[in-house]
Formats: sequence, C-alpha cells, structure tokens
Amino acid sequence: MRTLIFGGAGFVGLNIAEALLRAGHAVTAFDRSPIPEAALQAFAKLPGGFIAIQGDVTDEAAVAAAIEPGTDLVVMGAAITAGRERDASDPATTLKVNLLAQVPILAAARATGVRRVVNLSSAAAYGATGERVAELEETTPGDPVGLYAITKWASERVGARLGDLWGLDVVSLRLSGVFGPWEHATGVRDTLSPHCQILAAAVAGEPAILPRPGLRDWIYAPDVADALLAVAAAEKLGHGVYNVSTGTRFTLLDWGQRLAQAFPGFVCRLAEPGEAATIDFHGPSDRAPMAVARIAHDIGWSAQTEGLASADRLAAWWQAHGRSMETGR
Repeated sequence: MRTLIFGGAGFVGLNIAEALLRAGHAVTAFDRSPIPEAALQAFAKLPGGFIAIQGDVTDEAAVAAAIEPGTDLVVMGAAITAGRERDASDPATTLKVNLLAQVPILAAARATGVRRVVNLSSAAAYGATGERVAELEETTPGDPVGLYAITKWASERVGARLGDLWGLDVVSLRLSGVFGPWEHATGVRDTLSPHCQILAAAVAGEPAILPRPGLRDWIYAPDVADALLAVAAAEKLGHGVYNVSTGTRFTLLDWGQRLAQAFPGFVCRLAEPGEAATIDFHGPSDRAPMAVARIAHDIGWSAQTEGLASADRLAAWWQAHGRSMETGR
C-alpha cells in the first residue's frame, strides 16, 4: 500500500508512518518541518520504503504534485493546534492549514484515484459538550469554541460533503487525547500533551506539579496508528466518523507516578493550595470519555495499550530514541 501523510513530521504522523513501514508499506511524509534524524534512523531499519517531502500544505501545486497516481491512502494530519493567543493573533493561518487546505488535497485525491482519504479529527470537535454528558458518541452534537476545535468539526463536514459529491471514500477519525513516542515541539502545536511535559520534567530532574489529577481517556500514539491501519485495511466502512479512544480513563497523576519508576528521584504530585502548577492541562476541566462501540463493531479494533503501562513503554522508547532527539543526534 502506498500512503501519503500530510503532517508527517508531527508526532502522530510519525507514529502512523512507523506502523505502516513496520507492516512493509511505502510511506511518503509531507510536512513543512523536516523529519527528526532519530526517526529517519529508526525508519531505515523497517521493511517499508520511506520518502520525506518538505513542503507547505497550503501550497496547492506542491500538494497536487505529492499525490501521485497509484497512491492508495491519503492521511490528512496537518494541523495547527492553536491556543487562545494564536486564535487572537493569527486566525487566518489556522483556518488555512486546518480547513481550507483540505479542498485541494481532496481534489488531487479525486484526480489521481486515491482509494481512501483519512481525516485526522479530534475529540476537540465535541467541544463544551464533553463537560455536559456522561459519554461522547459519534452522534453526540458538538459545541466547539476554539479555532482548532471549530476547524476539526468543520473538516469532518467538508470531507463528508465533498466525498459524497466527488465519489471519494473519506473517513474522519476523532482522536482522543494523544500522547507518546516522537512528540516534540514543532512550532505548530501550542498544546504539547501533559504527558510530554511530565516526561520532560522527569528527564530534567524537576518535579511535575499538576493542577488536578487529570482524568481522561488518554490514548497512546501507537494505538492510534494501529487504528488507522485497521481503517485503511477495511474493505468497506459503515460510517464516515469514528471515535478513536481506549474508552476507559486514567489520571495523569497516576501516570506520572508510574513514570517515576523509570526515573529515580522524580516526583509527580498535585499542587498544594496556593502553589502554581508546572504542567499545563490546557483547560480547567476533564471531559467525558469517548464511546468506542462503533469502531469495535465495524472494524474490530480496540486499543491494546493499558493506560498506565504506556508510561513504561514511553520511558523505554525515550531511552531508545528520545534521548537522541533531545541532543539532536
């Protein structure tokens, strides 16, 4: 299978590329940022073939040139996870990258006969609804507020509409809170995962002080990659939107304390009254978990990484690859 990943240098894109390469597929990663050297070295040891294209997803000519005839799968993963400050200072770029760039991608996919297009959406599309219900099903109406959330919700609708009009197989995957291997600051993410921040504190030998326990259905990035492979392999999909989550929740406090087992002396704890937290959760509350019955029924997929075991796996990954990313080697 030949796959083109827009946003391929981002950590979710890198996890998807790694899973595809491990399965022996050909992968092209398109991103304005270069692929980290540590990832290139790891990918070179895998059976699939890897190509990196450095380009801007808003450059229509570059996008059209990248989607060559014979491409089986296109993954739309380029996005700016804008925070409040970027929403106020530069809304146009977020809208161009997260939403408007989708149209020429879909047009080129149509012209070259791409078999399936996967849009990487987000639980953010549910927005404030996640604070008002017990569980988020794909049919639960969204109430997005920030531009990232709004564009993710809109990207699902635009993809579905153009897919219907143009005869394209377009599916959106709503990803829960993702963390894991290859996560690094790229300049397009205002919201590095709390797990990445906690790991960085552990590496630096500094305490991780949390504003609250942080209960959510967090999902390990390799599980997201496995879900995408399952969706790509399915002959026919029953729905156009799928939640991708564990369906169960664990706290960042428990996760950080589990990570401490791999970093002797590291402390992860709650902030004392009046004490400032050092880990940013990017919001004042925890949302409801996402239902996973639809993807389990239609595709037979479920996340394989138990919540706290992901701390062990991420610590091991950092020892193997993350250390070299920190030093630039």
